[in-house]
Amino acid sequence: MGRFADYEHYDGLGLAELVRRRLVTPIELLEAGIERVEARNRAVNAVVTPLYDYARKAIAGGLPDGPFRGVPYLLKDLTASLAGVRTTRDSRFFADAPPAAADSEHVKRLKRAGLVVFGRTNTCEMGLSLTCEPQLYGPTRNPWDRTRISGGSSGGAAAAVGARMLPMAHASDGFGSIRAPAACCGVVGLKPTRARNTMAPYIGEGLGGLSTEHAVTLSVRDSAALLDATAGPGPGDPYVAPPPARPFLQEVSTHPGGLRIAYTSRTPNGAPVEAESLRALREAARLCADLGHRVEEADPEIDGGAVVPTFLTLAAANTVVNLAGHPTAGRMPRPDEVERVTWGTAQKGERVSGADYVRATQTAHRLGRQMAAFHATYDVLLTPALATLPVKLGWIDMMMEDVDEYWRRVFHFSPFTVWFNITGQPAIVLPLGPAAGGLPVAVQLAARYGAEATLFRLAAQLEAARPWFDRAPTL
Repeated sequence: MGRFADYEHYDGLGLAELVRRRLVTPIELLEAGIERVEARNRAVNAVVTPLYDYARKAIAGGLPDGPFRGVPYLLKDLTASLAGVRTTRDSRFFADAPPAAADSEHVKRLKRAGLVVFGRTNTCEMGLSLTCEPQLYGPTRNPWDRTRISGGSSGGAAAAVGARMLPMAHASDGFGSIRAPAACCGVVGLKPTRARNTMAPYIGEGLGGLSTEHAVTLSVRDSAALLDATAGPGPGDPYVAPPPARPFLQEVSTHPGGLRIAYTSRTPNGAPVEAESLRALREAARLCADLGHRVEEADPEIDGGAVVPTFLTLAAANTVVNLAGHPTAGRMPRPDEVERVTWGTAQKGERVSGADYVRATQTAHRLGRQMAAFHATYDVLLTPALATLPVKLGWIDMMMEDVDEYWRRVFHFSPFTVWFNITGQPAIVLPLGPAAGGLPVAVQLAARYGAEATLFRLAAQLEAARPWFDRAPTL
């Protein structure tokens, strides 16, 4: 690459440090990012809305002196409201929605951190999948194997970071949508504690409290520093996460001490776990033990059979409301204006009663109490990130006729992620090793509610012991 050839050798904080020392300018970083998008995006289809002039104008107007000043950044085409730019939710029904009138609070905080937004990334329609194959923009492909999925719903973000177009990108997670694509594309994906990042000013919570915004990153420290920049309540939030004792970035350089770590391969829904995922789990557990932690196999005593049905009740009812949210249409879509799984899930939502919804929220709270009891003994629960390697494109496509089979396949592929959306705990995916065929394989670490600090300490220790930064696909 011609412009700033060393661009890919740094994470976000590293690039910002170069800007601070005046060794490179923000416009040089932006043009390096643009060059890589233009060169690589055709192969993976990660970026669907280039905003190059928007970014150049932001730099020309002067950037805040934040921790990521001058670092290029991409926003997912879902949840993140960007003034003057349309959010399509990757849906044909919302493709003609008017541009946003104002930035969301999360986007305001990203900009105050000095990040330079230069595009939007592909997702799936309404965020309802763990793959990224929308009819509106076409599939995002895994940069490690373009016949396979990049994960979803933040598949465009993970593919862009995995392909080294930039060191980190915006993502959101309602049932694994940060962590599943991070695992597929070999990057870091943290789902923060429920309400750690505000969803102000438009909604109080997403997906009944299951959804949260953050990012996929190349390094653990970028994830921590970014969370420092965005965390905290917004005006009128219905509830807030426990405040951290100190900045998360400080936790990255803090030794975790001797943690009590449990590991399990038992899926809540009984889905089988393939050999590569089991191998990665065993190796991660052994590594934790070698680093001085107390590690043992232990299965949390939770009502695992309730996890997926609880999610489906909440998701179906929320889909009805979300589809009614077109700012100008003033109507629900027709069946031919949305994808089959979106329509079928909404149809299920129409049959969810108020009592059903209350029972689902109460079940979610009960599961959270059960996990809190487990974490009275263990600091961290270690699981496979996914039950399988990234599957082939088309296997969980949202144009499937059988909606029940679609959701069965989703949670056959990723049975461990939705668990912690239900309980609200923080969970992080780390790409600790390649699979036999060269595809990434990852593990997931979950901590007690509000304990991102524990995850950042342990994740940074694992990153130092088993680094992944220089492991990149060839495009």
